[in-house]
Amino acid sequence: MDLKLSEMGFNYGNHEVLKDITFSVSEPQLVCILGPNGVGKSTLIHCINRILTRTSGVVMVNDKDVNEYSLKELARVTGYVPYTASDSFPMTVVDTVLLGRHPHSSRKTTEHDVRMAYQILEQLGIQDLAMRPFNMLSAGQHQKVMLARGLAQEPEILLLDEPTANLDVKHQMDVSRLLYCLAHEKKIVVVMICHDLNIASKYADNIILMHRGSIYAAGRPDEVMTAENIKAVYGVESTVIVDEGRPHVILRDHSEYGSVGDIDFQCSEGLSDNQRS
Repeated sequence: MDLKLSEMGFNYGNHEVLKDITFSVSEPQLVCILGPNGVGKSTLIHCINRILTRTSGVVMVNDKDVNEYSLKELARVTGYVPYTASDSFPMTVVDTVLLGRHPHSSRKTTEHDVRMAYQILEQLGIQDLAMRPFNMLSAGQHQKVMLARGLAQEPEILLLDEPTANLDVKHQMDVSRLLYCLAHEKKIVVVMICHDLNIASKYADNIILMHRGSIYAAGRPDEVMTAENIKAVYGVESTVIVDEGRPHVILRDHSEYGSVGDIDFQCSEGLSDNQRS
């Protein structure tokens, strides 16, 4: 697999959303895209899989411009897991996962497709949901089924828009660890948008840190996750320590109130007795 972006840009009308995006990935790995809201993270992966058409620059998958692929051809190579899905009809979970087999199949679902769907559900620990209606799931279950559908495409490049959203801490770790293992065991590139600095630091092989529509820093977690970079991009103070060989970010709140304990106390001073209770 090979993914290359060179000086890629995207505009909404006259508004420049992305500019000069340049990076390449050619080895199996988990890449996390970080950055504040509105910097263009989702727009970036949408330009890779042609949900959006880039305004400038080049996007290459396996040395071929993505615009030269048919949508079905591109779907065989790049899988996509959106932040949320609009599917609201009462389709079963296994049938929802089987939708991911569409780029590889003809009109009929094969026994191989069904076996693969159940294997993926088991891998994600949700095989018991197979016959449940997709639109009756919890938010966390919903997110895992969407991940299963993306994996069913057998992509060389898997793009995920906040796959750990709506998951509790344990399941965030489980899914992130799974994505890291899938990248290395199945020899694919996994590109994941993430908001949790420490999840990215703990599991990513490489991190792309975005700021104002551009790449501010890119590289290994220890190269990117520095207090200086976090201050510049997020505008917050932090201390970065090393834990089990990986950076771990401790956020600091140096607001006008002082420490967090002082904030709790001083913010409550203006409340009435009823509000305090």
